[in-house]
Amino acid sequence: MLQALRNKLHGWPSILVLGICVFAVAFFGIESYFMTDTDTFVAKVGKHEISQQQYQDRLNQMRQDAASQPGGQSDPAIFDQLATKLRVVNALVDQQLLSEHEDSLGMVVPNAAVSAYIASLPAFQVNGHFDKNTYFALLAAQRMAPATFENQVRTSLALQQLPNAISAGALVTPDEVQRFLDLRLQRRDIRYLLLARQNPADTTVSDSQIAAWYQAHQADYMRPEQVSLSYVEIKPATGSGAASGEPTEADLHSLYDKEKSRFVQPEQRELSHILISLPHNATPAQQKAALAKAQSIAAGLTPANFAERARKDSDDLGSRSQGGDLGWLEKGVANAAFDATAFSMSKGQISRPVLSPDEGYHIIWLRDVRSGDAKPFAEVRGQLVDSWKKEHLDREYNELAGKLTDATNANPSSLGPASQALHLPIQTTPLFSHAGGAGIAADPKVIAAAFSDDVLHQGNNSNLIELGHNHSVIVHVDQHLPQAPRALADVRADVVKAVLSQRADTAAQAAAQALLVRLQKGDDIQAVADSVGSKVQTVKNVLRESPENPASLPVAVIDKAFSLPRPAGGKPVYASVDLGDGSAALIALDQVQGADDSRISDQQRKALAAQMAQAYGTQEVMNYIDDLRRHTKVEIFQSRL
Repeated sequence: MLQALRNKLHGWPSILVLGICVFAVAFFGIESYFMTDTDTFVAKVGKHEISQQQYQDRLNQMRQDAASQPGGQSDPAIFDQLATKLRVVNALVDQQLLSEHEDSLGMVVPNAAVSAYIASLPAFQVNGHFDKNTYFALLAAQRMAPATFENQVRTSLALQQLPNAISAGALVTPDEVQRFLDLRLQRRDIRYLLLARQNPADTTVSDSQIAAWYQAHQADYMRPEQVSLSYVEIKPATGSGAASGEPTEADLHSLYDKEKSRFVQPEQRELSHILISLPHNATPAQQKAALAKAQSIAAGLTPANFAERARKDSDDLGSRSQGGDLGWLEKGVANAAFDATAFSMSKGQISRPVLSPDEGYHIIWLRDVRSGDAKPFAEVRGQLVDSWKKEHLDREYNELAGKLTDATNANPSSLGPASQALHLPIQTTPLFSHAGGAGIAADPKVIAAAFSDDVLHQGNNSNLIELGHNHSVIVHVDQHLPQAPRALADVRADVVKAVLSQRADTAAQAAAQALLVRLQKGDDIQAVADSVGSKVQTVKNVLRESPENPASLPVAVIDKAFSLPRPAGGKPVYASVDLGDGSAALIALDQVQGADDSRISDQQRKALAAQMAQAYGTQEVMNYIDDLRRHTKVEIFQSRL
């Protein structure tokens, strides 16, 4: 083949053709041997790529948050749905859009705001106050450096700055509040009469009718998919009981020395500040202008006007709305320059401007001082005993949980070997459906595991399922009953009842419609009621949802009344409504009024205005992000989710 080609290629035209072929191969063929498509990012915001790792981290965090909620009622399968995955990606896109826009506006989060936020987190507090040793210990347990965590906090606070600023600008007028109240607390005057159950004229249901109904409504007569489980359980009472022993005094003194930081409260200072910010790489002229502004503000400051000036002049968005309040801080939370000044002042003193790196000039007001002290061993002995027992209980549980996991993984198709090796009894559950059952079958995590492919269809043991603190199970399916129709013989009585109920509903609707036509033609509602042996009920000032509505007033009547148009020309608006089980009602809507202003206090109006402003602010933020999206190229790659 190649020889034949060579024999036919002579002269410069042939050489030109061959050169073009070589060029094409070189640039459009051979490179495929050396280059592969390695794009794995899930979205692009402008030129910025959102990586698979970012997406997976956020999705996993959502899973963990859902699992940690009290009751753990969320379905784990929801995180496999495309809609959920798209929400995660879109949240990351919105975050990137906000971050880039805030950078373009020169918005920064001061170190003091980061420090104040971290100090306010309960996880890092002992006896209600920030504890540095607890802070470092918890971060170490998560294998996270303080600088990394602080950067995460800074990023989180930064992403809130612009939305908070936008939300703060949302305004709600008294007229808007009134319109909402008039709609939400609208009052309607109605009259209604109840039509008694209409028994069908034909109460005979033939075998063929029963069979036809059964076939047409078979979904109503299905036996749900069910499983029963065998399981091995570990909880505090399962182990050897070593944790129930009592520690020696030497044990307690050793623990006291080890955890003394828990019982020592460092000196804290309650501070407020005003920040005059400086841009990154500020010029000498910019530094001079910022210092002059800070000195001018400081010259007129007193404890009485400090909060007002902070709200007006401070560049720290995190504390400005609180009058510059940073709360109680201890050494090491803020930067060195800030600390040096704050912890050298006297109570009530206001400092001169203090320059801190990457932030600007701080004017600090020391509002109060809380001296550090240590609690003696005798005072905290009871806490030490509890800590010692908890530590030993946790260790015992973790050891047993690890052994159980290893044993069930080694024999994934049975709980027997693990049960024998660890002397843990195998327990069982009754059959239960996706709705759950009694005991451990009421836990959503157990239900999800029982009906998962790995456990239900592959026949494997589940992973360790945590039901609570030091309480876990591993489950195995004993029996599986697929969803199936219940036999007609078992549901025959229900089918007959359903057929007759439908006939009664049809008769009731026909009777109600006939009476409604009479009302719409001008017949008096009382005369109509008398003709069917009913009574007209009059109810004024009915609300959509209110405990003041009469208990005898059917909800269906209320719903229907609030779906009708306003009466015009003094004439009622009539309607009928099916109440189910063969009964119905006729309604006359006589009058529609707004809210009763005499029953709404100023405090309630202010609270409603605040809620409306928050809702408007949230919508404005969403609109703002939508506008950023319209001006930025955003691509989402669903195939990579």
